[in-house]
Amino acid sequence: MNDIARSHSAARREPDEKMDWISSIPFLLVHVACFGALLTGVRWSALAVCAGLYFARMSALTIGYHRYFSHRSFKTSRAFQFLLALAATTCAQKGPLWWAAHHRHHHRASDRVEDIHSPAQRGFWWSHLGWILCRKYNETRLDLIRDFARYPELRWLDRYHLVPPIVVAVALFLLGGWGMLVVGFFWSTVLLWHGTFTINSLSHVFGRRRYKTTDTSRNNALLALLTCGEGWHNNHHYHQNTANQGWFWWEIDTSFYLLKALERLRIVSGLRTPSDSVKYAHLKYTHEERRALRQGGLVLDPTGRLLRGPQLHRPRARVRNTVAAGAD
Repeated sequence: MNDIARSHSAARREPDEKMDWISSIPFLLVHVACFGALLTGVRWSALAVCAGLYFARMSALTIGYHRYFSHRSFKTSRAFQFLLALAATTCAQKGPLWWAAHHRHHHRASDRVEDIHSPAQRGFWWSHLGWILCRKYNETRLDLIRDFARYPELRWLDRYHLVPPIVVAVALFLLGGWGMLVVGFFWSTVLLWHGTFTINSLSHVFGRRRYKTTDTSRNNALLALLTCGEGWHNNHHYHQNTANQGWFWWEIDTSFYLLKALERLRIVSGLRTPSDSVKYAHLKYTHEERRALRQGGLVLDPTGRLLRGPQLHRPRARVRNTVAAGAD
């Protein structure tokens, strides 16, 4: 890292923003446990379980924690609401209230100084991992999630969020032994963590912009495939409360396909989708505006003022600096 980037990082780091090594031990041990496959071997059945659990839990996370609890983009019963929370909690990404409250805060302050995981403000490693592993954001912001905090079953699940993933891990061990635990659970969990984290760390840096927003959000087809539709991030930041994030037929969004199936079964209802005026708003942009968007520009500040010049290039430069620092 160059001296300027290093001094900036040091100046911005508060004591409670430093990595909490004690509370991070379980997170680190799960990564280390993945190397247990060198001892257990890797069976095709365990790989199949790994892939299945990855996509099943990623879908539960995107549909439950993100599109339902964070953005209320559809309606469902209280019973299925709990099942969604329970399924998403097996991802080992803390509880539904904690996750949704922090995500709501992100949208309120996206890419501004107050944003808790902006690569534009704090760089790649902070937005990918740092903010999760420090003490500062351990508590659930109940003031941001009062609508769901009134349900005692969700508060219980938020408090005992480690119970569901532990149950899954024990079940896999009992069914398939050490090899199934290592590959089926630990591998899929680590892949799931970092797949989810890329939306925080990369989707504001790499990809294409279709809409003018107050942040640097981008659409990225590869991230959309890895995260069951979450990679259409510029769409999402332009109009947050839609059940679909892929708005056009070529934008694959498997989470929304599952929601449509659940709607047919009358398990969920009221799926919010963007109106034509929202979807096709970009067609009203001038040729110069579209060209600026293709170059990653046309970012507005919260007052609607157009940002220009070096401010638009900070995110990618920050990512390059922090990744280089990690390599050093």
